[in-house]
Amino acid sequence: MIRLALALALLPGAGMAAPPPGLLGAVLHPGWVTAEGNRMAAVELTLEPGWKTYWRSPGEAGIEPLFDWSASENAGRVTYHWPAPEVIDSGGMLALGFEERLLLPVEIAPLRPGEPVALALTMDLGLCRDICIPAHLSLAAPPPGESPDPAIEAALSRGPAEGTPLPACETTPTADGFRLAARLPEAAAEAAAIELATGEGPAPVWVSQAELSVEDGTLVARADAVPEADDYAFDPATLRLTLIGNGGAVEYAGCAPG
Repeated sequence: MIRLALALALLPGAGMAAPPPGLLGAVLHPGWVTAEGNRMAAVELTLEPGWKTYWRSPGEAGIEPLFDWSASENAGRVTYHWPAPEVIDSGGMLALGFEERLLLPVEIAPLRPGEPVALALTMDLGLCRDICIPAHLSLAAPPPGESPDPAIEAALSRGPAEGTPLPACETTPTADGFRLAARLPEAAAEAAAIELATGEGPAPVWVSQAELSVEDGTLVARADAVPEADDYAFDPATLRLTLIGNGGAVEYAGCAPG
């Protein structure tokens, strides 16, 4: 996909008049402080009709969103509570993302427990219609509210359901990595994403868009993986398989070696 332009947008009132094409508005909601002492906030993107943006694993037709919280104060580990994505036809290829609106809850643990967390975010994302425009957003949040935000609580309930039992998985060597297959009897899906979770920071292995097939009554998701390091060893516990269909999404954390 060709990136044709670069746009910068700030929170309204922060010094820039207009958001980039395709984006009606972007807000970092202040949220509240949880019982555990974490800051629960949310990123909200409102898109123009016909435009879309992408999920954490967008597929080969999408642009992965990137987040930078380094301008925040007392911000430690960041956890993203992604809602289930939509399956979008993008020029004949499937992409995973959102049309019209994305409300992404974000939970930030304080570096120094008991002290306030002040939130400032820079975000790189793709905004697509007939073309894709990479955008760079700078957002800041007011202090947290005294009680939970019902809109953020509703968004938390729209995440993928936990999948059980775990799929069986196997790997086959390729010229530059391995091909991973995950098998789930009696499962069904419109699309799937395979990720190799590594906690914070970039993953040390690239994973292609998953391909789905049904073999002897079993749903099989396959993807190619290319590690950055020659000594990379696949750990089944790092697998994250998300199946997406009309009824939402199901996420499987880990797999059983087949």
